[in-house]
Amino acid sequence: MFWMGSFFLVGLFIGSFLNVVIYRLPRGETIIWGRSRCPACGRVLAWYDLVPVVSYLALRGRCRHCGEKISPRYVAVELLTGAVFAVLFWHFGLSAALLKYLFLGCILIAASFIDLEHYVIPDRLVAAGFIGVGLFELYFREVGFLSSFFGSVASGGILLSVIILSRGGMGLGDAKLAAMVGFFLGWPKAVFSLFLAVISGGIVAAFLLLLKLKGRKDAVPFGPFISIGAIAGLLWGEVVFGWYVNVFIHSI
Repeated sequence: MFWMGSFFLVGLFIGSFLNVVIYRLPRGETIIWGRSRCPACGRVLAWYDLVPVVSYLALRGRCRHCGEKISPRYVAVELLTGAVFAVLFWHFGLSAALLKYLFLGCILIAASFIDLEHYVIPDRLVAAGFIGVGLFELYFREVGFLSSFFGSVASGGILLSVIILSRGGMGLGDAKLAAMVGFFLGWPKAVFSLFLAVISGGIVAAFLLLLKLKGRKDAVPFGPFISIGAIAGLLWGEVVFGWYVNVFIHSI
Protein backbone atom coordinates (compact mmCIF):
# COMPACT_ATOMS: atom_id res chain seq x y z
CA MET A 1 0.00 0.00 0.00
CA PHE A 2 2.89 2.37 0.73
CA TRP A 3 4.34 1.97 -2.74
CA MET A 4 0.94 2.28 -4.43
CA GLY A 5 0.30 5.47 -2.48
CA SER A 6 3.73 6.76 -3.42
CA PHE A 7 3.13 6.11 -7.11
CA PHE A 8 -0.28 7.77 -6.84
CA LEU A 9 1.38 10.90 -5.41
CA VAL A 10 4.06 10.87 -8.11
CA GLY A 11 1.28 10.51 -10.67
CA LEU A 12 -0.45 13.61 -9.30
CA PHE A 13 2.65 15.72 -9.95
CA ILE A 14 3.25 14.14 -13.36
CA GLY A 15 -0.40 14.92 -14.11
CA SER A 16 0.30 18.56 -13.31
CA PHE A 17 3.00 18.54 -15.99
CA LEU A 18 0.66 16.78 -18.42
CA ASN A 19 -1.76 19.66 -17.97
CA VAL A 20 0.99 21.93 -19.30
CA VAL A 21 1.42 19.60 -22.29
CA ILE A 22 -2.33 19.47 -22.92
CA TYR A 23 -2.66 23.25 -22.84
CA ARG A 24 0.49 24.29 -24.68
CA LEU A 25 1.15 21.61 -27.31
CA PRO A 26 -1.93 22.32 -29.50
CA ARG A 27 -1.10 26.04 -29.31
CA GLY A 28 2.44 25.51 -30.56
CA GLU A 29 3.99 26.68 -27.27
CA THR A 30 7.04 25.17 -25.59
CA ILE A 31 6.38 22.64 -22.84
CA ILE A 32 9.88 22.94 -21.37
CA TRP A 33 10.39 26.63 -20.65
CA GLY A 34 8.18 29.29 -19.19
CA ARG A 35 6.30 29.72 -15.93
CA SER A 36 2.70 28.59 -15.62
CA ARG A 37 0.17 31.39 -16.07
CA CYS A 38 -3.56 31.84 -15.63
CA PRO A 39 -5.17 31.33 -19.08
CA ALA A 40 -7.62 34.16 -18.34
CA CYS A 41 -5.54 37.02 -16.88
CA GLY A 42 -2.01 35.87 -17.80
CA ARG A 43 -0.60 36.31 -14.29
CA VAL A 44 2.30 34.04 -13.35
CA LEU A 45 1.19 31.42 -10.83
CA ALA A 46 3.14 30.87 -7.61
CA TRP A 47 4.30 27.40 -6.59
CA TYR A 48 1.58 27.16 -3.93
CA ASP A 49 -1.05 27.65 -6.65
CA LEU A 50 0.29 24.61 -8.52
CA VAL A 51 0.13 21.89 -5.85
CA PRO A 52 -1.87 19.09 -7.50
CA VAL A 53 -5.52 18.85 -6.41
CA VAL A 54 -4.88 20.70 -3.13
CA SER A 55 -4.47 24.13 -4.77
CA TYR A 56 -7.59 23.62 -6.86
CA LEU A 57 -9.64 22.78 -3.77
CA ALA A 58 -8.12 25.56 -1.67
CA LEU A 59 -8.88 28.15 -4.37
CA ARG A 60 -12.35 26.66 -4.92
CA GLY A 61 -11.59 26.20 -8.58
CA ARG A 62 -10.81 29.87 -9.29
CA CYS A 63 -7.73 31.94 -10.12
CA ARG A 64 -6.30 33.68 -7.06
CA HIS A 65 -5.72 36.90 -9.05
CA CYS A 66 -8.73 37.39 -11.34
CA GLY A 67 -11.28 35.01 -9.86
CA GLU A 68 -11.91 33.31 -13.21
CA LYS A 69 -13.00 29.67 -13.01
CA ILE A 70 -10.28 27.06 -13.48
CA SER A 71 -11.27 24.18 -15.73
CA PRO A 72 -11.98 20.99 -13.75
CA ARG A 73 -9.93 19.28 -16.45
CA TYR A 74 -6.78 20.19 -14.49
CA VAL A 75 -7.72 18.26 -11.36
CA ALA A 76 -9.24 15.44 -13.46
CA VAL A 77 -5.95 14.92 -15.30
CA GLU A 78 -3.99 14.92 -12.04
CA LEU A 79 -6.28 12.38 -10.36
CA LEU A 80 -6.44 10.18 -13.45
CA THR A 81 -2.66 10.16 -13.82
CA GLY A 82 -2.28 9.27 -10.15
CA ALA A 83 -4.75 6.41 -10.53
CA VAL A 84 -3.06 5.10 -13.68
CA PHE A 85 0.37 5.19 -11.99
CA ALA A 86 -0.97 3.29 -8.96
CA VAL A 87 -2.72 0.63 -11.07
CA LEU A 88 0.28 0.07 -13.32
CA PHE A 89 2.54 -0.33 -10.29
CA TRP A 90 0.09 -2.84 -8.82
CA HIS A 91 0.17 -4.81 -12.07
CA PHE A 92 3.88 -4.67 -12.99
CA GLY A 93 5.68 -3.97 -9.72
CA LEU A 94 9.08 -2.28 -9.75
CA SER A 95 10.37 -3.25 -13.18
CA ALA A 96 11.55 -1.94 -16.53
CA ALA A 97 8.11 -2.78 -17.93
CA LEU A 98 6.57 -0.44 -15.35
CA LEU A 99 8.68 2.49 -16.60
CA LYS A 100 7.73 1.72 -20.18
CA TYR A 101 4.00 1.63 -19.51
CA LEU A 102 4.04 4.65 -17.20
CA PHE A 103 5.45 6.51 -20.18
CA LEU A 104 2.70 5.09 -22.39
CA GLY A 105 0.09 6.14 -19.83
CA CYS A 106 1.36 9.72 -19.92
CA ILE A 107 1.23 9.83 -23.72
CA LEU A 108 -2.30 8.41 -23.76
CA ILE A 109 -3.63 10.82 -21.13
CA ALA A 110 -2.20 13.84 -22.93
CA ALA A 111 -3.45 12.62 -26.33
CA SER A 112 -6.93 11.88 -24.99
CA PHE A 113 -7.53 15.27 -23.40
CA ILE A 114 -6.09 17.16 -26.36
CA ASP A 115 -8.38 15.16 -28.65
CA LEU A 116 -11.38 15.87 -26.44
CA GLU A 117 -10.69 19.61 -26.48
CA HIS A 118 -9.27 20.20 -29.96
CA TYR A 119 -10.32 17.13 -31.99
CA VAL A 120 -6.71 16.51 -32.96
CA ILE A 121 -3.86 14.25 -31.84
CA PRO A 122 -0.52 16.10 -32.27
CA ASP A 123 2.06 14.31 -34.40
CA ARG A 124 4.80 15.37 -31.96
CA LEU A 125 3.07 13.45 -29.18
CA VAL A 126 2.78 10.29 -31.30
CA ALA A 127 6.40 10.68 -32.44
CA ALA A 128 7.54 10.98 -28.81
CA GLY A 129 5.69 7.73 -28.08
CA PHE A 130 7.38 5.88 -30.96
CA ILE A 131 10.82 7.15 -29.95
CA GLY A 132 10.24 6.24 -26.32
CA VAL A 133 9.02 2.71 -26.99
CA GLY A 134 11.86 2.18 -29.48
CA LEU A 135 14.41 3.05 -26.80
CA PHE A 136 12.70 0.85 -24.21
CA GLU A 137 12.64 -2.13 -26.58
CA LEU A 138 16.25 -1.52 -27.59
CA TYR A 139 17.46 -1.78 -24.01
CA PHE A 140 14.93 -4.08 -22.28
CA ARG A 141 13.28 -6.21 -25.05
CA GLU A 142 10.07 -6.46 -23.02
CA VAL A 143 7.88 -7.28 -26.04
CA GLY A 144 10.32 -7.75 -28.90
CA PHE A 145 10.61 -5.76 -32.12
CA LEU A 146 8.87 -8.36 -34.28
CA SER A 147 5.81 -8.50 -32.02
CA SER A 148 5.81 -4.71 -31.73
CA PHE A 149 6.03 -4.32 -35.51
CA PHE A 150 3.09 -6.64 -36.20
CA GLY A 151 1.05 -5.04 -33.42
CA SER A 152 1.70 -1.58 -34.83
CA VAL A 153 0.92 -2.56 -38.42
CA ALA A 154 -2.26 -4.39 -37.41
CA SER A 155 -3.66 -1.61 -35.20
CA GLY A 156 -2.69 1.27 -37.44
CA GLY A 157 -3.64 -0.60 -40.59
CA ILE A 158 -7.12 -1.50 -39.37
CA LEU A 159 -7.95 2.10 -38.46
CA LEU A 160 -6.38 3.40 -41.66
CA SER A 161 -8.69 1.07 -43.59
CA VAL A 162 -11.67 2.44 -41.66
CA ILE A 163 -10.60 6.01 -42.49
CA ILE A 164 -10.33 5.19 -46.19
CA LEU A 165 -13.64 3.31 -46.32
CA SER A 166 -15.50 5.94 -44.30
CA ARG A 167 -13.99 8.74 -46.40
CA GLY A 168 -12.84 10.84 -43.48
CA GLY A 169 -15.21 9.57 -40.81
CA MET A 170 -12.19 9.23 -38.54
CA GLY A 171 -9.02 11.31 -38.29
CA LEU A 172 -5.62 10.16 -39.46
CA GLY A 173 -4.28 10.98 -35.99
CA ASP A 174 -6.36 8.11 -34.60
CA ALA A 175 -4.59 5.64 -36.91
CA LYS A 176 -1.20 7.04 -35.89
CA LEU A 177 -2.07 6.76 -32.19
CA ALA A 178 -3.33 3.21 -32.66
CA ALA A 179 -0.12 2.27 -34.48
CA MET A 180 1.92 3.71 -31.62
CA VAL A 181 -0.14 1.77 -29.06
CA GLY A 182 0.33 -1.37 -31.12
CA PHE A 183 4.09 -0.91 -31.01
CA PHE A 184 3.95 -0.65 -27.21
CA LEU A 185 1.67 -3.64 -26.65
CA GLY A 186 2.77 -5.94 -29.46
CA TRP A 187 0.82 -8.75 -31.10
CA PRO A 188 -1.86 -9.90 -30.17
CA LYS A 189 -2.65 -7.53 -27.29
CA ALA A 190 -2.69 -4.60 -29.72
CA VAL A 191 -5.60 -6.07 -31.68
CA PHE A 192 -7.50 -6.87 -28.49
CA SER A 193 -7.04 -3.29 -27.27
CA LEU A 194 -8.30 -1.92 -30.60
CA PHE A 195 -11.34 -4.20 -30.40
CA LEU A 196 -12.13 -2.79 -26.95
CA ALA A 197 -11.64 0.75 -28.27
CA VAL A 198 -14.13 0.18 -31.08
CA ILE A 199 -16.69 -1.44 -28.77
CA SER A 200 -16.46 1.25 -26.07
CA GLY A 201 -16.46 4.04 -28.66
CA GLY A 202 -19.52 2.58 -30.38
CA ILE A 203 -21.44 2.28 -27.11
CA VAL A 204 -20.69 5.87 -26.07
CA ALA A 205 -21.51 7.21 -29.55
CA ALA A 206 -24.84 5.37 -29.47
CA PHE A 207 -25.73 6.90 -26.10
CA LEU A 208 -24.77 10.38 -27.32
CA LEU A 209 -27.07 9.92 -30.30
CA LEU A 210 -29.94 8.63 -28.15
CA LEU A 211 -29.59 11.56 -25.77
CA LYS A 212 -29.36 13.90 -28.78
CA LEU A 213 -26.07 15.30 -27.50
CA LYS A 214 -24.50 14.48 -30.86
CA GLY A 215 -25.87 14.25 -34.38
CA ARG A 216 -25.06 11.55 -36.91
CA LYS A 217 -22.56 13.81 -38.67
CA ASP A 218 -20.97 15.20 -35.50
CA ALA A 219 -17.42 14.11 -34.73
CA VAL A 220 -16.72 12.05 -31.63
CA PRO A 221 -13.05 12.04 -30.50
CA PHE A 222 -11.76 8.48 -30.75
CA GLY A 223 -8.42 9.06 -29.01
CA PRO A 224 -9.84 8.51 -25.50
CA PHE A 225 -11.28 5.15 -26.54
CA ILE A 226 -7.97 4.06 -28.04
CA SER A 227 -6.42 4.94 -24.68
CA ILE A 228 -9.05 3.03 -22.70
CA GLY A 229 -8.60 0.01 -24.92
CA ALA A 230 -4.81 0.24 -24.58
CA ILE A 231 -4.84 0.24 -20.78
CA ALA A 232 -7.43 -2.56 -20.66
CA GLY A 233 -5.50 -4.61 -23.21
CA LEU A 234 -2.29 -4.02 -21.28
CA LEU A 235 -3.82 -5.26 -18.02
CA TRP A 236 -6.03 -8.11 -19.27
CA GLY A 237 -5.02 -8.81 -22.88
CA GLU A 238 -2.91 -11.88 -22.11
CA VAL A 239 -5.58 -13.37 -19.84
CA VAL A 240 -8.36 -12.91 -22.40
CA PHE A 241 -6.23 -14.21 -25.28
CA GLY A 242 -5.21 -17.25 -23.22
CA TRP A 243 -8.85 -17.93 -22.42
CA TYR A 244 -9.75 -17.62 -26.12
CA VAL A 245 -7.05 -20.09 -27.12
CA ASN A 246 -8.13 -22.62 -24.47
CA VAL A 247 -11.84 -22.40 -25.22
CA PHE A 248 -11.99 -22.02 -29.00
CA ILE A 249 -8.73 -23.25 -30.48
CA HIS A 250 -8.40 -26.41 -28.35
CA SER A 251 -12.04 -27.30 -28.98
CA ILE A 252 -11.46 -27.61 -32.72
